[in-house]
Amino acid sequence: MPLYDCMLLLKPKVGKELLIDLVGRVGKHVYRRNGVLTEVRSFGKVNLGYGIKKLDGRHYEGQLMQMTMMVTPNFNKELQYLNKENRLLRWLLVKHRGTDYGVDTTFDHTKGDYGGESLGGRSLFNDRSDEDDEDDEDEPV
Repeated sequence: MPLYDCMLLLKPKVGKELLIDLVGRVGKHVYRRNGVLTEVRSFGKVNLGYGIKKLDGRHYEGQLMQMTMMVTPNFNKELQYLNKENRLLRWLLVKHRGTDYGVDTTFDHTKGDYGGESLGGRSLFNDRSDEDDEDDEDEPV
């Protein structure tokens, strides 16, 4: 199952109890679909770059929550009920791309090391190549 981040932007006047209730409902929905909720993070109140217009007025501030989860790819369609949620200003589901998960993908048992490429003693910040060094020796001073 791929890893997703669900970003929830709630209205600034929503109380903690209602915020926890909404996050709990999404979390229960993840578990019912045999998913795993790996992290829940609150960024608190954030100032928005522009106002978001809702029925109760325009909001220039919101409470930002991030829920990281492993769920099936069709889970996005199952979250459409959040569109009718009056406590939310916006929500977004983002898939983590190009990330391998599990012990088999990070540890190579044949080499005995973790993944990653070796630089072979070269520096990442070395702008000069070996050919440049040879050219310097041939030139007179």
